[in-house]
Amino acid sequence: MISLTAAEINSWVVAFFFPLTRVLAVLLTAPPFDNAALTVNIRLLLGLAITFAISPLLPPMPALDPASAAGLLILAQQLVIGASMGFAMRLVFTAVDLAGNVISLEMGLGFATAYDPQTAGQTAVISEFMGLLALLIFMAINGHLMVIATLTHSFTVLPIGAAHLTASSWWNLANAGAIVFSAGLLLALPILVTLMIGNLALAILSRAAPQLNLMAIGFPLSIALGFAALMFGLSHLGVPLQQFFEYGLQSMLGHFAAAN
Repeated sequence: MISLTAAEINSWVVAFFFPLTRVLAVLLTAPPFDNAALTVNIRLLLGLAITFAISPLLPPMPALDPASAAGLLILAQQLVIGASMGFAMRLVFTAVDLAGNVISLEMGLGFATAYDPQTAGQTAVISEFMGLLALLIFMAINGHLMVIATLTHSFTVLPIGAAHLTASSWWNLANAGAIVFSAGLLLALPILVTLMIGNLALAILSRAAPQLNLMAIGFPLSIALGFAALMFGLSHLGVPLQQFFEYGLQSMLGHFAAAN
């Protein structure tokens, strides 16, 4: 007859549920797994599959009762760590959305919005287009597999129960948020410069020929210049996006460096 002690049962529970908590937190917050098209059941099954696959490779787990105060504290810690890792990766895609919003406003298409199921709100069409393009590039370079690999490596960088997060870890994560503005401006800068030159030409034209109706000329000209610049810039968008994706993957672990 097989008999199991309470210590053995606790060790099995700890070895599975603690990693599962971090895995599920990442799947809920990190692209592309946070997409609204993935239901909760799909994410749960994916989290269980990932945890079963990586559990033999993980460092030894702490020997404690998972229902104790210390066990619940570690469980909450894994939830926070996983959510912060997913948030660090989400910052990259937020930068792309910011670039699309800025371009839409400068082109005069700020009123042209579409329903975004990801945010459950109205999003500028250029922002929606650039977000979908960034997601396709991310999937094309196997970014979803890189996220899972980074998640697996995080258990080595920050073992469960072996290290504690410090204030500097969250400061590093806050500093990583600067990519939203720097990367967003960098992506939108070529198109913004093109539109600025077009507006400058319209200003000179208005001084040279005041009888022209600039409202009838300037609006379609800004839209045409914006779409032309966007069309020519798409062929060069892959390289900076890959660099931003690499930064996002590094920042998933980078803000934990000070905690070890």
